[in-house]
Amino acid sequence: MLSRAAIGRQAQRAAARSWQHQRRGLAEPASGSFQYQVGEAQGIKLASRDLPGPVATLAIVSSAGTRYQPVPGLAEGLERYAFKTTSRRSTLRIQRESELLGSALQTYHSRENVVIGAKFFQNDLPYFVELLAEVATMTDYKPHVLNEEVIPQMDLRHKKYLSNPQEMAINSAYGIAFHRGLGVPTEAPSNLAWKKYLDAENLADYASAAYAKQNFAIVANGVSQSELSKWVGEMFTDVPSQTSYQLKPEQTKYYGGEERIAHGSGNSLVIALPGSSSPTGGFYKPEVAVLAALLGGQSSIKWSPGFSLLSKATQDTPNMFIDTKSTIYSDAGLLTIAMTGSASDIQKSAPKVVEALKSVAQGIDKEAFAKAKALAKFKELEYGQETQAAMELTGAGLVHGGKAYQIDEVAKSVDGVTEEKVKQAAKEALEGKASVSAVGDLYMLPYAEEIGLKV
Repeated sequence: MLSRAAIGRQAQRAAARSWQHQRRGLAEPASGSFQYQVGEAQGIKLASRDLPGPVATLAIVSSAGTRYQPVPGLAEGLERYAFKTTSRRSTLRIQRESELLGSALQTYHSRENVVIGAKFFQNDLPYFVELLAEVATMTDYKPHVLNEEVIPQMDLRHKKYLSNPQEMAINSAYGIAFHRGLGVPTEAPSNLAWKKYLDAENLADYASAAYAKQNFAIVANGVSQSELSKWVGEMFTDVPSQTSYQLKPEQTKYYGGEERIAHGSGNSLVIALPGSSSPTGGFYKPEVAVLAALLGGQSSIKWSPGFSLLSKATQDTPNMFIDTKSTIYSDAGLLTIAMTGSASDIQKSAPKVVEALKSVAQGIDKEAFAKAKALAKFKELEYGQETQAAMELTGAGLVHGGKAYQIDEVAKSVDGVTEEKVKQAAKEALEGKASVSAVGDLYMLPYAEEIGLKV
């Protein structure tokens, strides 16, 4: 463990190091690579890319998102508890030491993962590896901390969720599509759920499984693989290989269907269709990303509808938000088309979504296809370049199959997409079951059958 004196000396040198690192980052050539190097230390999977610059990022990516929780609230509770009192440091000490070192601590959870990490100056890597090791091996989840700090924060986020019709519709669509597993909402529909099931004992059991060696990976940016391996090998000595409490994921199954939820604060309609897994998974279909770009929605060009089919089709409803996304997970994915606005605008626009899919299934304009392919490739490269996204995808890929998310490989996959593959993807979407969720004015919002979809 690093001593208080060592921390103090590091804190006093933080400002000086900042200037030194800035000089180094500007003077050295950009020799870093967006390719992740993969390794292992203490039986823990590691990945890093040694990008030039003064700042590094380090994270534990655990396959402990809402997909895997046996009862509601555990994934969010684990996220919220991350930088509370550990066996060696109080919450206040963690905050103060991190501030003195100029760090930004980060936590979030998704459907598949709980991600806990930090940004910091490169020379402070040993301290933050040690801090994350403490978080991963913490066993004393104190009931008063859970009740007085964690659950009130969860209540606040829940209230924000209930005021957002689009978030409610998206979570509803996932539940329709996958039922349990990936269908479990990232935000619980009722705070009664976690108040009933979430306690310190359940959370401690869940954490023990989340931080068993086979269930998490450590990912870094701006750190060499040798340095990462060295410090993880020294600090993560108390992590168990497995525990009696284990998370048992099942292969995702798609169902489809329809749900309608009355809401007085807005209107949203989400159409979800079977999509693609992540590139590290076994069901990767890069043509789904191209189809999403081709359908589109909101134009990225000011004062222009853009080239996408849905942006052109919905020009007469300029106040309605419409967007198409391909969301990817370890073994499945969804193509989602979200519409938010007045109920009358959504009612008018929803049939045009199905018409656009039919037009793609019948044939694609070559110029529009070329633009969609270029945009899909750009979005994949931009997404993979982002620290947060790349680290989560890489961590999940290491846990589930030992593969890192490599953006150059993804770009090549998108380059290989043909018009026929995109046409086939659209045809399969129309022939299969859709997952449709309407939130808002249910008198005006259309049913799936009314717009030509099968559920």
